[in-house]
Amino acid sequence: MINTATHPLQSHEWAEFRKAWGNEVLETKYGIITLHKIPLLPYKAGMFIKGPIPTQEMLTDLKKLAKEKSLIFIKLEPSFANVSHSAKAAGDKSEGQTQFSKAVELLKKNGCVQGKTLFTPTTFWIDLTKSEDELMKSFSSKTRYNIRVAQKHGVEVLEDNSDKAFKIYLELMRETVERQGFYTHTEKYHRLMWKYLNEELRTKNEKPVARLLTARYKGEIITCWIVFVYKDFLYYPYGASSEKYKNVMANNLMMWEAIRYGKKLGLKTFDLWGREEGKGFTRFKEGYNPQVVEFLGTWDLAISPYYWPYRLGEFIRWQILRTKSKFVKPSF
Repeated sequence: MINTATHPLQSHEWAEFRKAWGNEVLETKYGIITLHKIPLLPYKAGMFIKGPIPTQEMLTDLKKLAKEKSLIFIKLEPSFANVSHSAKAAGDKSEGQTQFSKAVELLKKNGCVQGKTLFTPTTFWIDLTKSEDELMKSFSSKTRYNIRVAQKHGVEVLEDNSDKAFKIYLELMRETVERQGFYTHTEKYHRLMWKYLNEELRTKNEKPVARLLTARYKGEIITCWIVFVYKDFLYYPYGASSEKYKNVMANNLMMWEAIRYGKKLGLKTFDLWGREEGKGFTRFKEGYNPQVVEFLGTWDLAISPYYWPYRLGEFIRWQILRTKSKFVKPSF
């Protein structure tokens, strides 16, 4: 298969990682689909995440594939981006908006229904082709102030892909999960992801997809971000930090230095990997004046009559998990 992927989750490296994690992976001419077992049933679900804009040919072929592989459904979250919310609100009927509407119509015509999201339907993009001065001036005054605070304290941001730095990243991730009480992938998952997206590529003298940026204060690593470099994009999927020295505003400088890092690599866009209105970290990202980008959303290509009973079971399962989370702290 010729790799025409435009997103790291459609890359060959990601496919190898998912195979090692235990998923069956189908590498189709449209992109990579991971298969996931459904508890108590002899069926699976397909996940086609960050693939191309759907076409009739693609949906027809996916239906055939689903029947061959005994899939109840295939979840589609295309990486096709719509105009910004501001343009949409202003009534912009651009070519992209028209294409977006046609894609939604096509999905519905083929029996797709909106499903439970894996990725947020909107994200933030920062234009890395702008000059550093332009970007800095566009930030909120509070963000610029916090960046200066970190600089005055002597916080230093460096790329460090060493085993020692990655071990600290895992320690900080554990601390962050326990402090903030959110659910995330396990330590085993992070180690395996790092192996396939960084270590093995460096061993082969190839440029890694995953890179580790560290913020240091008084010689101590207090913030770590894993960023992905793929095609013309920089992505920020994972971050962890210590409560220690939080007054030095290392996270603010980390974001600024990540932007500068992307520019030095000649990348065009920084994708901040998600946006949830009202969340504290979303407000943090908003301080850097990113563009709001909307994707096609989450669509389930339902194949089997078991799909709706599955959805009911999924709903009940998440209600149980939400109730459990009030009494049991997440672990890493």
